[in-house]
Order: sequence, then structure tokens, then C-alpha cells
Amino acid sequence: MAVIVEELREEEKLRLVSPAFAEGGRLPRHYTGEGQGAKRDVSPPLEWYGVPEGTKSLALVVEDIDEPQEKSTPIVPWTHWVLVNIPPDVRRIPEGFSGKEEDLGGEYARIKEGHNDWKVPGYRGPIPTHHGHRIRFRLFALDDEMHLGNKVTKEKLLDAIQGHVLEEAELVAIY
Repeated sequence: MAVIVEELREEEKLRLVSPAFAEGGRLPRHYTGEGQGAKRDVSPPLEWYGVPEGTKSLALVVEDIDEPQEKSTPIVPWTHWVLVNIPPDVRRIPEGFSGKEEDLGGEYARIKEGHNDWKVPGYRGPIPTHHGHRIRFRLFALDDEMHLGNKVTKEKLLDAIQGHVLEEAELVAIY
């Protein structure tokens, strides 16, 4: 009986997945800066399960956790994408979502894209100096909506969610 209860608890945890790549798997080329033409810098599809009770919004941060700012400096994660105010009843972000949230309307209309480390809003795929970098997707279930002004950044978001995170899920791809 204890095993069944533990399995039920495990199913209730927030989980983040992608139909395009597996946990620890390779990030397909067209989700990177090395793709070609229309198959370049396409935001990947993401899905999540087990949103905790009491969630008022979700937020997503995508970053390269192996990218040094300069060769002689310590590793500082490089931000590729920030999404805030994802409604709790939304369970997925479709491929190519970045830049189209207003066009999709409906359940996606309240989602706001933040600025990445290129200082522009939306998704930009990795283009590291060498391959083997870990690209971390972090999804936060929050007990409130975030009101961060017009220019949302990862730093603003991470400061604002202190004390509001109900659960966090992570998905890592390799590029």
C-alpha cells in the first residue's frame, strides 16, 4: 500500500517534457542558432503535467548553464527565453510559439515573453562556441501572477518569484 501512495505522490509532482527531445537528449538543430532559414531559432514545443493546486500562473526560464561570458570569467548561465503569466490551465507551449503569443490569442493571450541575454524579447536558440552545452528549461508553478512591467528579464522574474514558487520542474537538453 505504501508503494501505491508513493507512486501517486510522484505522479502529482510538476513535470516538464518536450515531444521534440528527451531529458538529457540532443536539442534538435532547428531550435538553435545553427539551423537554416525558417528552421532556425524556432522555440521548441513543451508540455507539463502535475500543476499543483493553488497555482495562479506559471513561468519558464530557458538558459545555457555552461556558457561563460568570457573565456577568463566564471560560468554564468546565458538566458535564451523567459515566459511569464502562463495561465495554470494551459498545459503546453506549441513549437514556434515565440513571437506569436498574441496571434494565438485565447488561452495564450496573457502570456508575456521576456528579454533574453541578447536584450531582445522572445526565444533565441543556442549557438555555443563548442557543443556539449546543457540547455536547462525551468518551469515554475507560482501562487500569483507576476507584474514585472514592460521589460521582463530573468533577473526580474527570479527576484519577483521569491516566496511564490509552489513547485519547480526542470528539463535539460544537450547542444
